[in-house]
Amino acid sequence: MKMTSGFWRKDWFLGLMVVIAVILTYNLGGLIKSLERKAYDLGVSASSRNPSDKIAIIAIDDQSIANIGRWPWSRDVHAKMTDMLASTHAKVIVNTSFFFEPQKDAGLPFINKLITSYNKAVPSPNPVPKGSISLGTAGTPELLEIGTILKEAEIALNTDRRLAESFEKARNVVLPMSLTFGEMVGRPDKPLPDYVLKNVLTGNKVETDWTKAYQVPIPILGSKAAAIGHTAVTLDVDGAVREEPLILNFDGKVLPSLSLITAAQSFNLGAADIKLQEGEAVKLGKLKIGTDQLGRMRTFFYKDQPNKAAFPSDSFFDVMSGKIPVAKYTEKIVLIGATAPGIGASFSSPVSQSMTQVELLAHSISSILSEHFFVVPTWAGIVENLLFLAIAGYLMVLLPRLKAGMGAGVTAGILLLLIAAHFGLMVGSGLWLQLMLPATLLLVGHICLTTKRFLVTEAGKQKSDTQSAESNRMLGLAFQGQGNYDMAFDTFRKCPLDDAVMDSLYNLALDFERKRQFNKAQSVYEYMATYNPKFRDLEQKLVRAKTMSETIILGGGSGGRSNASMISLENGEKPMLGRYQVEKELGKGAMGVVYLGKDPKISRVVAIKTFALSNEFEGEEMQEAKDRFFREAETAGRLAHPNIVTIYDAGEDQELCYIAMEFLKGKDLQMFTKPDHLLPPKRAMSVVLRVAEALHYAHQHGVVHRDIKPANIMYEPTEDIVKVTDFGIARITDSSKTKTGMVLGTPSYMSPEQLYGMKVDGRSDLFALAVSLYQLLSGHLPFVGDSMGQLMFKIANEPTPDIRLVRPNVPAPLVAVIFKGMEKEVADRYQTAEEMAADLRTLLAGGRINLPLPPTPTPSA
Repeated sequence: MKMTSGFWRKDWFLGLMVVIAVILTYNLGGLIKSLERKAYDLGVSASSRNPSDKIAIIAIDDQSIANIGRWPWSRDVHAKMTDMLASTHAKVIVNTSFFFEPQKDAGLPFINKLITSYNKAVPSPNPVPKGSISLGTAGTPELLEIGTILKEAEIALNTDRRLAESFEKARNVVLPMSLTFGEMVGRPDKPLPDYVLKNVLTGNKVETDWTKAYQVPIPILGSKAAAIGHTAVTLDVDGAVREEPLILNFDGKVLPSLSLITAAQSFNLGAADIKLQEGEAVKLGKLKIGTDQLGRMRTFFYKDQPNKAAFPSDSFFDVMSGKIPVAKYTEKIVLIGATAPGIGASFSSPVSQSMTQVELLAHSISSILSEHFFVVPTWAGIVENLLFLAIAGYLMVLLPRLKAGMGAGVTAGILLLLIAAHFGLMVGSGLWLQLMLPATLLLVGHICLTTKRFLVTEAGKQKSDTQSAESNRMLGLAFQGQGNYDMAFDTFRKCPLDDAVMDSLYNLALDFERKRQFNKAQSVYEYMATYNPKFRDLEQKLVRAKTMSETIILGGGSGGRSNASMISLENGEKPMLGRYQVEKELGKGAMGVVYLGKDPKISRVVAIKTFALSNEFEGEEMQEAKDRFFREAETAGRLAHPNIVTIYDAGEDQELCYIAMEFLKGKDLQMFTKPDHLLPPKRAMSVVLRVAEALHYAHQHGVVHRDIKPANIMYEPTEDIVKVTDFGIARITDSSKTKTGMVLGTPSYMSPEQLYGMKVDGRSDLFALAVSLYQLLSGHLPFVGDSMGQLMFKIANEPTPDIRLVRPNVPAPLVAVIFKGMEKEVADRYQTAEEMAADLRTLLAGGRINLPLPPTPTPSA
C-alpha cells in the first residue's frame, strides 16, 4: 500500500499524463498538425533545386488584356498564338483556358442562313462535304462575288473551328478538364466523351480520390487536342496547396492530371505509357513518381531567385506582337495561362501566398520531369512511433533522474536532433517525416516536469527565504516609520541586498540626513555601495554625506535638527517653504514630514505637509509622482466639510512639494487607543459617527480615503472637534490612473479586498473605521500577528473577534455595528457611510437598530 500511495505525485505519472494530453491534442485539435505543416513549409523553403529549363510561361496578364481587349478573348486570338508556337516547333503547348462552352458570334447564325439561301439560288454541281463550306459556282459573277464574301465572313466568325484547325495542325496541344471531388450516389448524367476516354489510364486498380462531376472542352476542340488532363487541386485545412492528385477516379475510370499528361507528352508518351502501381508510385515510362497511397504527389516548389522568377514568364501580347521572338519556345513546354488578377484562381503554397494556376502547373511539371518531389517513405510511420515512444520513456524515466542543468542540456540536444533530422531529410533526400509530434511532446513534457520540480522543491526554499527577507524589510520599514532609524538599519542589513532593499536603504539614509545625522547616512551609503555603487546618485550622496559629517556639528540626544533646517538656514533665519515660514517640525505624515508654518502676509498658522519627490523618484517616475501629488491636493481641496481638514494651498520649492492645510490644535486619536486612556463609549461613538458623516460626504464626491485609522483622525476633547486628515493616499475612484494591484494603507486597518490589491471603494474605508471603533472601545486591535504575512492572513480569513472578550460592558447593538462594518465580503458590509452613521446615531439616541445582535461570547478557558 505504501508503494502505490500518492503515485499521482510521481514524475513518471506526470510524464504519462503529458503523453496522453499530447496524443489527445494531436487527434482532437489542429495545433500540432499545424506545426507539422509549418515545419513542412520551412523544409520546402530551405530546399534549393533548379527548376526544369524546358518550361516556359506565356502569361495572360494585365498588359495583354489592355492591348488585346477584355477577357475572354475571341478564340481566333488563341488560334493565332497556337499557330505561332507550332511554327517554331514547341514541344508541348498547354493552354490552361477552359473551353467548356462554344464561342458563337451573334452574326454567325445569320451568315449561315445567307449561305443556305445562296446555295439554293446558286446550286453546286458537286455534293458538299459535311463540316465544310462549299458554295455554288453556276451563278453570275456578281453572285459569285457575294458567295466569296459570305465564305470569308463565316470563316472569320466561326472562331471555334478556327481554333480547332490550329489544334489539329499543331498536333501537340494539351487542354484542361475540370473534376469535382466527391462520390456519386448513382450514375453520371452523361458518360465521358470519346476524346476524354482516350486519356483514361489502364493497368492495376489503385485507390484514388473520387470525383462526382466533370467539365470538358467542347467536342470540336477536345477532339483535336493531343491530350486532356484534370486541373483539380487538393487543399490542406489551412487552404494551402502542398500536393497534387496525379490521378483521379470518375465513374471507375482513372484520369491523369494536366501536369502528368503534359510530362508524358514531353517524352513523346501517351496515357497508355502511364502505369499505376499498387502502393505509392505512378510510373511514366521508366520514370517513377513518388506518391502517397491515393496517387497524390508532394510537389517541389521552387523559390524565385533575386530579380528572377523560378520559371520565365512572357506577356502574351509581347509574344503575339513579335516583341519577343517566338523562336525562344522551340522544343519548350509552353504553358499559356492567366496571371492577371480577377480572371483566374490563385493558391497559397509553401513558397508563395499567391500562386496562379499556370504557375502551380509549372512547378508540378518540373517536379515530375526532374524527380524533385517529396516522399513519405514506407518506414516513416514506424520511425515516428518509435521516436514518440523514446521521448515518452525519456520524460518518464530518465529526465526525473537528471539535474536541472543537465536535463535542460539533454532536452535541448534531442530537440535539435529532431529538427536537424526533419530539415536534413527534406533538404538532402526529399523525405518527409512528421517529427513535430515527438518534438512537441519533448518540449511540453520538459516544461511540465521542470516546473513541477521547481514548484515542489526548489520553490519551497526560495519562498521561505523570500518571506523571511520580506518580513525583515517590512519590519525595517515599520521601525523607520516610527523614527527608530538605527533599528531600521540593523533590520535592513538582515535582508539580502536587491533593488527593493536598496530603495528602502536609500530612503533611510535620506531620513538620517533630514535628522542631520550625516555620519549615519554615510554608513548607509557605504553599505549600499558594496552592492551597487552606481545606484541612482549614490556616489554624489556618499561624497556629500562625508563632507557634511565632517563639517556639521550634530545636535543633542534628540537626534539633531529636522528636515526643516535643511531647506535653508542662512544667517540664523527661519527657513521658508514657498511663501510660508517654517516654524518647527510637527511629525511625520503618511506621505512625508509635517511642519508648523505661518503665512507672513495674513498671519495664518498652517500645517505644511512635504514630500521630497527627488529623493524617491527620478525621470518619468518623478513627473508621474509629482502629478499624483498635486492631484491629491486638488482632490482633497475640493472637500469642504466641518469634519474634514481644510486644504489652503499647494506648491513646490527647491525639489520639495508641499500642501498647506488647516492647523489643528488637538491630537490624533492614537493616544485614546491605549487601554488606560480610552474615551467613554458614547464619546467614542460620537467621534466615529462624525467621521462616518465626513466619509459619506467624501465618497459622494468620488474620493476614497484608503487609510482610515486613529492616527489620521484629529480630536480636540475640550471643544469636541473631530477632523479627518491626511487624504495622503486618497484617489478619485473613477480615475483611469488608479493602479489596481497596489496595496495602499496601513495593514492593521486594511480590508480584505485592499490586502488582495483589488480596486477598492468607500466600503473599504468603512471596514477601517469599524476597526478603529473596535480599538477606541477596547484598547486593542482586532487582528494582530507576529509577522506581516500572519496579520494579513488573519484579516482576510479569520472571523472578527468579539470585543466583549476584551471589554465585556460594550452593548450588544454596538458590537453588531462593529461586526457589520468588518464583514469580510463587501456585499455583506455597510454599503454607505451614511448607513453606519445612521445606526450609531440611533444608538446614541437610545433607539434600536435593525441588525442581528451577536450572542454573548463565552470566555475561553
